[in-house]
Parts: sequence; structure tokens; C-alpha cells
Amino acid sequence: MMYPLRILFVLFSASCAGLFVACESSEGSEKDHHVFRYNEHSNIPTLDPAFARNPQTIWPTNQLYNGLVQLDDSLNIQPDIAKRWEINDSTQTYTFYLRDDVYYHNSEVFAPDTTRKVVAADFVYSFDRLTDPKVASPGSWVMSNVASYEAPNDSIFVIQLKQPFPAFLGLLSMRYCSVIPKEAVETYGSEFRSNPVGTGPFQFKLWEENIKLVFRKNPNYFETDADGNSLPYLEAVAITFLPDKQSEFLQFAQGNIDFVSSLDNSYKDEIITTTGKLQPKYEDAVELITAPYLNTEYLGFFLGGDTPEIQSKALRQAINYGFDREKMITYLRNGMGIPAIHGVIPQGLPGFDRIEGYEYNPEKARQLIAQYTSETGDTAPEIVIGTNSQYLDICEYVQRELEKLGINVSIDVVPPSTLRQMKSTGELDVFRASWIADYPDAENYLSLFYSENFTPNGPNYTHYKNETFDSLYVAARSISSLERRKVLYREMDSIVIADAPIVPLFYDKAIRFVRKEVSGLGINPQNFLVLKYVKKTPTE
Repeated sequence: MMYPLRILFVLFSASCAGLFVACESSEGSEKDHHVFRYNEHSNIPTLDPAFARNPQTIWPTNQLYNGLVQLDDSLNIQPDIAKRWEINDSTQTYTFYLRDDVYYHNSEVFAPDTTRKVVAADFVYSFDRLTDPKVASPGSWVMSNVASYEAPNDSIFVIQLKQPFPAFLGLLSMRYCSVIPKEAVETYGSEFRSNPVGTGPFQFKLWEENIKLVFRKNPNYFETDADGNSLPYLEAVAITFLPDKQSEFLQFAQGNIDFVSSLDNSYKDEIITTTGKLQPKYEDAVELITAPYLNTEYLGFFLGGDTPEIQSKALRQAINYGFDREKMITYLRNGMGIPAIHGVIPQGLPGFDRIEGYEYNPEKARQLIAQYTSETGDTAPEIVIGTNSQYLDICEYVQRELEKLGINVSIDVVPPSTLRQMKSTGELDVFRASWIADYPDAENYLSLFYSENFTPNGPNYTHYKNETFDSLYVAARSISSLERRKVLYREMDSIVIADAPIVPLFYDKAIRFVRKEVSGLGINPQNFLVLKYVKKTPTE
């Protein structure tokens, strides 16, 4: 059911009034300076961390749960429930020593208004659940390199890997690896999705699906700030579900929600200039925060077929040289992106390097097209790009530029789900795609080109194969030193770019528009929402 905006926010205000009496200001709950409000236009399917596969689920579950380790805004591994750990490289064994002051949210699953301490056996249960086929978690792959795990006692949790994997600690920071109590799952069964019990800075209060979701402060939360003050500072988090991004932005502009993430075509020119600065009328009320985002947008070539244009490295390189990425970002993204003129590894990730890639060079592109024609006799090369409607403007820009050079381009616009399916099954010669890092290691991006990862068994959608690349990829996985791995990452990235199985378009930026009364929100290269440090200060 669709609600008019005014009615929706009246409903939201009325329901919040009963929930936030204890922290309500004299201006009413809509102006409450202890409640952080945001909108989730994509809806939230579940609050079960075993299904936290995309931002609309990761954001709320970040507030409800903790794991062994966590990432700071610079993607450094930090303690969470594990206060420290030891790694034995010779046996690939990770030993975690747990805090003894972490408690679950008060819940009836233990006894009325009761909690209990987290123990190592809870991690055994939570990890068992990740790999349980009856649960069917999309995060089961996180455990694919794990040989065994055990809890020798309440405060020690031990994981042994099948083979070396230096990025493993980063994997453990994913929301999939959150700790949950067995009692909650046994009590609620499949309804655990809407009755979450975790250890996080906020605890579940109310969920009217498609209308509002409310979390309250966890009074027993174990983390403190640098001065020893208890976290979180906020009293509550309130989430609405307006499906339209333009309506979401309108509510933000009117001060009814506290921040908006990303830049949508429906309002980009309203709030920022073509050079990526805030429009003057928003400067007093809004802060713009940006950071490199671990997301590389690209066009992929399916090399597993027999289309002459796709099989030709010369033509693939010509396409890479054939359009101006700087101009594309300026005019289609208002400067909110970084032209991908280097490799596939994005800025903001250890392993990124300014390797030689593809600057705009139409003369070089024409020479390569002539080489393709000479080799094949094809005087009218033609490609078809598959995309969804969200990226149609970028594909049309590439189309116009390549047609100036003599490459005929058609665009096939399909729904996102269809695009994913066709990409996975090799039905598209050229496809628009993006890769958002699951964990903060460049291996995550290079896995797209390892030949053992051909789809559907892995993420190698292009079916690219290079024996030298493969040997370097295998070698890098056994090196624990990040500095040494980065040398191999650079070499692998250079090999891929030279062979051109993809056309890097741009490295994305995480973009946040935040009301100025909000502080402490920060930003990170994975664009995760972390609210435990957020404060709201009344404005005059």
C-alpha cells in the first residue's frame, strides 16, 4: 500500500510520540535531538545478520550486532568482542580471546527482562548456522576456507583454516559473522528475522514493515569512547520506508530526516553543482561528506563465446581508449566519482596503484580498430551492451563516443535481476557491472579474474584466463605481509588491464548529505552506517 507523504509522516510522528516520551523535547518527537532518523527506500527484508548481504540489511544490523572484530573508518582491523587474537601462520590457526563484559539485549528468550553474557560457544552456534543448509545463508561462502572452529572454554574461540588466507580477519568483520544467542533462534524460528536479539549499541523496539522501524539505546552496551563515556550517545534510531528517492530528499531538505546517502539523478542538480560542491542554498544547513568507495564500475566482456569483436584484444583496448572518463564523471555524475584510468582495484583500498591504464586517446583507438579490421576483415565492428535503466545514461555516453570512432553500439536495457542472471550465464557479450568489496583486501577484486572462479562457480563473469595471473594470485594468497602482497597485486592488476577483459569506468565515491546538527557520523570506504558515535546538537 502506498501512503501519501504527509500521512506517512503523521503516522510516524504519532507512533514515535509514545516510544520516545522519556527523551522528548518540548518541540515534540519530530524535533527530538536524541533520535537519528533516516529513510530506507529499498525496504529491509530481514534483521537476521545471516542474511546481511546488501546495504539495506547491513545498515540496521550494524546497530544491533557485534562480531569478533570490526573495522574503523580507515579499514583497519580493530577489536570488538575479541579483545585480542593470535595467528599461527604455520598451522593457519586464529585464537581469539573474548571480552567478559558483553551481554545480549534484554529479552524474554532468556527470561522476562533478562540477559546473559556472550560466551565462545555462541560463536560456534552462530558459525554453524551460517553453513546450515536449512538456514541457506547467502554468507555461507565466508566459511568456505575454514577447516574447523571450537570453543575450548567460555573466553577462547579458535578457528583453523584449510589453507592460508591473509584477508580472513577482514572477512570476520562482515555482519554475517555476528554473534547471536541460540535461545532467540529456538524461540522465534523463522520469525527471528523480525525479533532480533544481539549485543549491539541499539536494541530492537518496533517494526511496522514498510512504515517504520525503531531501535532504542542499549543501556548495557560494552563499548566506551576515548574519554570513558558509554556508547551510544543517541537514545534511538528511527527508520522510514519512503520508496521514492525524490520524496526522501524532500524530507531531508525539510529537516524530517537527518541524512541521505548517495546521489540520485532526481535531485543531484538541486543539491550540488557540476563541480561537486554544495549549492549555496544548502550550505548553512547541510554538510557534504565524501570518501573513496570500494566500488569499481565497469563494462565486462564475456570471453567464453566466439563473437569476433569480443575475442579481439585490439578492439577491447580500442573501446577502453575510446571515451573520455573525466568528461563522463563531470557531466553525468556532477564530479562524484573518480575516473578509472588505472586498474580495477579502486582508490581507498590497500593495493591501489596508479598503474598505466587507459586515458582518453581517440587516435590510439582508431589505430586499434584498424588493426582489428586488418586481422578479421570486419569493416563494421558491432557490440551490444547489456545494462539496467540506472546506468543507461553512462552506456549511452559510451555508445555515442564509440560510434564516432566507427564501432556500432546497441544497448539492451533489462531489469536488474535479469541482468544479473544473464551476466552469470554468459548470455551478454558486453555487460555493465560493478564490484563492491565484501572485505577490505584487493584480493577481493582480483578474484574476478582467477580462472578457477568462472561463473557459476565464482565471480569471474568474463571467463578471463591468464596463466601468469593465476600463478601470482595463488602465490599472493599465501603471503601474510600486506606490503609483499601489494607488489603482486599491482602486477596482477597490470596484467588484467593490458589484456582488457573489462572497461573500467569509474571508482565510486561514498556520498553523504548530513544535517549540521548531526556530528560523529563519519564515512568509510565501504559506506557502512555506524551510529554509535553519533550526536545531535539542537540548532538555533
